[in-house]
Amino acid sequence: MGVSIRWICATLAYGFSIVNISSAIFDCSAPDLDSCPDESLPEFAFIGRSNVGKSSLLNMLAGEQGLARVSPTPGFTKLINLFTMNKRWRLVDLPGYGFAQGARKDRARFNQSVNHYLENRTNLCLVFALIESGLAPQAIDLEFVEWLVRHAVPFVFVFTKTDKVSAATAQSNIAAFTDRISAWFEKPPAVFTCSATTRQGRQELLGVIDEQMTAIDTASIRARVPTQSPPNPSLQARVRDNRKRRPDLNRPW
Repeated sequence: MGVSIRWICATLAYGFSIVNISSAIFDCSAPDLDSCPDESLPEFAFIGRSNVGKSSLLNMLAGEQGLARVSPTPGFTKLINLFTMNKRWRLVDLPGYGFAQGARKDRARFNQSVNHYLENRTNLCLVFALIESGLAPQAIDLEFVEWLVRHAVPFVFVFTKTDKVSAATAQSNIAAFTDRISAWFEKPPAVFTCSATTRQGRQELLGVIDEQMTAIDTASIRARVPTQSPPNPSLQARVRDNRKRRPDLNRPW
């Protein structure tokens, strides 16, 4: 691909559009980055604390119950699961953080594989960071967000399970979380709320993906138009440059 997906996504503001999923195909379950498919399609990754409702949310977005396997057992998802949507982009189900069954050695490898994917996957367009709306700010969520910021990984917030708590409770927890991290950003990431049960938030999240796909398509067309300007930096070079611009963090916990 001739343009940096991460660079494009960093420039976008989000509106909403109606998006339909016409096809959702399971690609593979990869234990690490090297086992993932080629980087020909933009990828949108979903990750959160174990048992945050990630798999249910992915099924709701895809419109297929059973696309991502749902389990009541925290830490059930251990592999990087990839799905091709509309034959144009991939949805990526990342293992949850904060819990992993198995030996200490397995847990260490598990965390390293996820980190390696997030740091080095050059076609990773955006991370949807899932936070449970019914909980006060959790240290492990704050630490993960700090990690995303330090490594210049583009992301938005998705507060899940809004149907499980009152609107007032959800709003209070969301406000508390965003207040804790406000010093980290000149412009904070977008915040969305959702419920896999009521399907609330589905079109907003799909709209984010649609807008980014439109921006990627537009940038790709422009990159193919001959100009007298110096050639665009390589995708890898832009990713490296983007990661150099890391804000200083003021830990609030």
